Amino acid sequence: MSIASNLADIRARIDAACRRCQRDPRSVRLVAVSKTHPAASVAAAAAAGQEIFGENYVQEFVAKTEEVTAPVQWHFIGSLQSNKVKYLAGRVAMIHSVDRLSLAEELDRQWGNLGQTLEILIEVNLGDEESKGGASTDAAIELVRRVATLPHLQICGLMALPPYLEDAEAVRPYFRRLRELAARITAAKIAGVVMRELSMGMSHDFEVAIEEGATLVRVGTAIFGARGVRH
Repeated sequence: MSIASNLADIRARIDAACRRCQRDPRSVRLVAVSKTHPAASVAAAAAAGQEIFGENYVQEFVAKTEEVTAPVQWHFIGSLQSNKVKYLAGRVAMIHSVDRLSLAEELDRQWGNLGQTLEILIEVNLGDEESKGGASTDAAIELVRRVATLPHLQICGLMALPPYLEDAEAVRPYFRRLRELAARITAAKIAGVVMRELSMGMSHDFEVAIEEGATLVRVGTAIFGARGVRH
């Protein structure tokens, strides 16, 4: 199967999932997770109409963006150290993985230097897994309140990477919790905060995520095949 045919299959599955829950397919955007895959794979996906690509590693992102000439939109979706923010400044449209105030402050500083505003998502650790980033559910609302005061950041929603469970249905409660948390944040009426995006769902469970309200689904393996070797 080619990248183009894989993309067509994923789009058809997104459309079908949206129809099942009576959502407009245009309300769900596909983030092609291109980490560890070469620039040529990004180019092939872009040629097939894919617009948004997600990267996890700063060094790989920088190298790849120098090779990719197609007018794509980059999202950073991986764990991010504050001292590497400068390499992303002005080069990504959205960061999904903001999980602490110190990181938000550095993002605000770097985008402020450019006179720009960055769209971000607050990452929530729904499974309280030590191996993953993200604010706890309880801490997330307070983090949103504090980050919302930073002038060069726009909080657009939440992101989660739930525990990996073979049965996609078993992940549904986690997706539902993220949607419910977004509703709580909306009800808190925090100035400048909108909860229009829920970044959740990956290759094996994105259809369930869509049924629970996902607006950004992060799909890598089902598009590009098995993960490549990280450079």
